[in-house]
Amino acid sequence: MALTSAFTSFNLPVKNVEQSKTFFTGLGFELNPQFPENENSVAIVIGDNLQVMLINQAFFNTLTEKESVDTSKYAQMTIALAFESREKVDEIVNTAVSLGGKLHAEPEDHEFMYHWGFVDLDGHLWAINYMNMDAARG
Repeated sequence: MALTSAFTSFNLPVKNVEQSKTFFTGLGFELNPQFPENENSVAIVIGDNLQVMLINQAFFNTLTEKESVDTSKYAQMTIALAFESREKVDEIVNTAVSLGGKLHAEPEDHEFMYHWGFVDLDGHLWAINYMNMDAARG
């Protein structure tokens, strides 16, 4: 059997935990009550058994000996999420921009996949997608 994780959590450094919490809950994500929030971090549920921990930059730096990425210059990764419709993709990206995020490229329509993205308050790249699995198969 293939190795699979029962639960996944991504840790992202942020400048201001409270502002980032407001941004992501404003998009419609919920807090994970199993991980109490504090001044250093907050857990945001982004899928079944999947969360992102938004961690204060100073505290994040104590978790690693490596220097964290300057997101104004470098992309460390793109977090890609899939949703139920093209309209939902547009809604999420437009809401992100209204909450202070920035657009990341123009929307792309590949018929079986619709893709658009945003950059959050701390420069992390989010790819928001809709996959039409029937069109992809046929």
